[in-house]
Amino acid sequence: MTDQAKTDRPALLRRLTALCATGDMAVDIVEAGLVLSALRRPGLEDAPYRAHVATLCAEVGDQARLRRRPVDALREVLVHGYGYRGDRETYDDLQNADLAAVIDRRRGLPVALSLVWLQAARAQGWHCVGVSFPGHFLVLLDAEGTRTVLDPFNAGATLQPPDLRALLKAMHGAQAELQPQHVATVPDRDVLLRLENNIKIRQLNSGDTTGATATLERMTAVAPERSELWFEAGSLNAQVDAVGAACRAFDRFLAVDAETPASHDPEVTAARTKARRDATALLRELRRRLN
Repeated sequence: MTDQAKTDRPALLRRLTALCATGDMAVDIVEAGLVLSALRRPGLEDAPYRAHVATLCAEVGDQARLRRRPVDALREVLVHGYGYRGDRETYDDLQNADLAAVIDRRRGLPVALSLVWLQAARAQGWHCVGVSFPGHFLVLLDAEGTRTVLDPFNAGATLQPPDLRALLKAMHGAQAELQPQHVATVPDRDVLLRLENNIKIRQLNSGDTTGATATLERMTAVAPERSELWFEAGSLNAQVDAVGAACRAFDRFLAVDAETPASHDPEVTAARTKARRDATALLRELRRRLN
């Protein structure tokens, strides 16, 4: 890593935290996505990407003024005009979860493509949010009196309940049944966390624990109040002998967990108690290694 990259990284992490400090309110989701890309790719020049997204938004607005339906305006620009689509050929390529790379290649994972669709819709004043469908991220567009579930991975296809049921069964087996939580909308920060989690899972599956610790650093910047992220960060840093980073993460986990309201669910309470006990024991061991 260059000296410049080392200097920029803390500032980028602070920028990411500031962007995501809205809680459950909308985030400038493309800006946050580009900061995530810059953290993964030191020295990235992000101005061209902002300009490209601004062009997309303007062209969707032009299509809407031609009295096209919102769904059709989005498809005309994003799919037919610029060729955004899901990457079926190299689905697990990490570039598919990097917004800058997705813009370069016009291909990506469902959740990464959704960032572009969300921004293009919101720029028109349309209500558009993520839908955390299991295994396949979707978006819900609510515009001009019509609510529509769209699939950015599949050319913005419109999905009705029978389509959603078929998709669920195709991904999770014939016994799977569509439940209300499968089509629940999620805050923007959860969209960003799901984006990063896609990267983390692939890194861990390939044995890149060091890379996964960097991904968790970005995730804790997105949602610093999520204690479970700090616990996982401590565990992974301990695995790669980053003892100082592991201690800081476990300390943060204990502090954040102490500020988290008690749960009325006995299983959740038991899990939190065990995690605090484990974190305290690991901290003692790690600090012995530092001395």
